[in-house]
Amino acid sequence: MDVLSDVIALMRTGRPNTARIAWHGTWGRRFPSVPGAAGFQVILKGACWLIPPESDPDAAPLPLSAGDVVFFPHGEPYGLADSPGTPLAVTGCDPLAEQPALFATDTVGSGPGGVVTLCGGYRLDPRHAHPLLHDLPGLIHIPGPRGDAAPAAAGLHALVEVLGREMDQPRLGTDTVIPALLDTLLLFILRAWLEERPAGDDATGWAAALTDPPVSAALRAMHREPERPWTVESLGRAAGMSRAAFSARFTALVGRPPLTYLTWWRMTTAARQLRESDLGLAQIAAGVGYSSEFAFGTAFKRAYGTAPGRYRRAAQGD
Repeated sequence: MDVLSDVIALMRTGRPNTARIAWHGTWGRRFPSVPGAAGFQVILKGACWLIPPESDPDAAPLPLSAGDVVFFPHGEPYGLADSPGTPLAVTGCDPLAEQPALFATDTVGSGPGGVVTLCGGYRLDPRHAHPLLHDLPGLIHIPGPRGDAAPAAAGLHALVEVLGREMDQPRLGTDTVIPALLDTLLLFILRAWLEERPAGDDATGWAAALTDPPVSAALRAMHREPERPWTVESLGRAAGMSRAAFSARFTALVGRPPLTYLTWWRMTTAARQLRESDLGLAQIAAGVGYSSEFAFGTAFKRAYGTAPGRYRRAAQGD
């Protein structure tokens, strides 16, 4: 089981919303804060400027060009403009807006220019967010395929190129291809960010954990087999380390001891199955490592404050 894929499946809800916008002439738009969504901008053609929010007067405008991707994991406000000095109007691109079509298209202004962007957002479920989401910075910028581009972003650049072609020239199957590409876009953004971060002995947090071979091996083991009766010693063997060294390393990077994270992941997995499946409680309990419904129910109530059956009824009745 891929831990990053699990993280994305946990944080995402619904389908991403997108709008392809062609900008002409002198233009500037403000994108307000959108709690409950992660926003993104892909520069498909031309060049423009990312304008920091007024609440951050120390941040400088950031030049963007074709192939650049900017990602806002926490829905922070920002602006886009043809130049840093252009006034910003309020945009109509809402990452949470319900759109009847697969993606919206719009043209702003007239005359020269020809900047084309893909604006969009992913709906997030903050109640079930993975800790990795909290570790992400407010802005992730992945530069386009220029001479200084990092190798980790090569797949993202290829994906952006395919996405741009599908939107410029819709063909048979485009309605299926675009949602799949947008889902993959999120994964590639996070993968590029994780792989491009400089390594260091003092690095901590989920970015360090997922790129640390011993700790990531233990995380994969827990995600792959949450039902297994893991101990710190057996997880240490999966990581190729002694019990004590593994426990210290895992706790330092992840921020919680191995078995504490294991319990969290088991309860998170069980909660998702209660919300999204019709599996019986005994099946769910066994699948996350509990030999009885009673033991599972006690652990689940401790984590979520309610019994599994009541949680399922409330979640599926939303």
